[in-house]
Amino acid sequence: MTFPQPRRVADVEALKALTHPLRVSLVNHLLSVGPRTASECAAEVGSSASNCSWHLRQLARFGFVERVEGTDGRERPWRATEVGFDVGAFDEDPAVRTQQDALAALQLNEDNRLVQRFLERQHELPREWLEASALHGYALNVTPEELTGLVGIVDDLLRPYLVPVRQDAPEGAAPVHFGVRAFLR
Repeated sequence: MTFPQPRRVADVEALKALTHPLRVSLVNHLLSVGPRTASECAAEVGSSASNCSWHLRQLARFGFVERVEGTDGRERPWRATEVGFDVGAFDEDPAVRTQQDALAALQLNEDNRLVQRFLERQHELPREWLEASALHGYALNVTPEELTGLVGIVDDLLRPYLVPVRQDAPEGAAPVHFGVRAFLR
């Protein structure tokens, strides 16, 4: 079965639109939980509804999010338009490279924010979620080709479980952050 792939983002203006801490948090939140209003997003990302609404509109200008039908006609939910975003290999164009570097740093900060939040609230979580959780790091001895293959295998394993893809999640399923970092030490 073929699953949707992340959208490749190589345009410097689109990268600039993503390269903002709140926008990274908003896109990641919508990818994690599906359509939400600006108010619902604000509660999760620690901002105001009006600020989230403005940043969601900026993201929509570049096609990263879009409005969807609300349940009562008054709600104005947003959803991510893709299953994820890929900025590709680091570009030779200095303007693109600057945005790629900044976006990578923001994504790392977002991942760290999620880990920190998990650590702060782990005492509130059900035991089965604590036992299922993992914070692992591995030192591998691989070639560039092997690393590319490993990352591809992990991606292939995870893709069917992505929130925007998985329509038949069993009872008890919940959004989980699963970050992958693989790079030369």
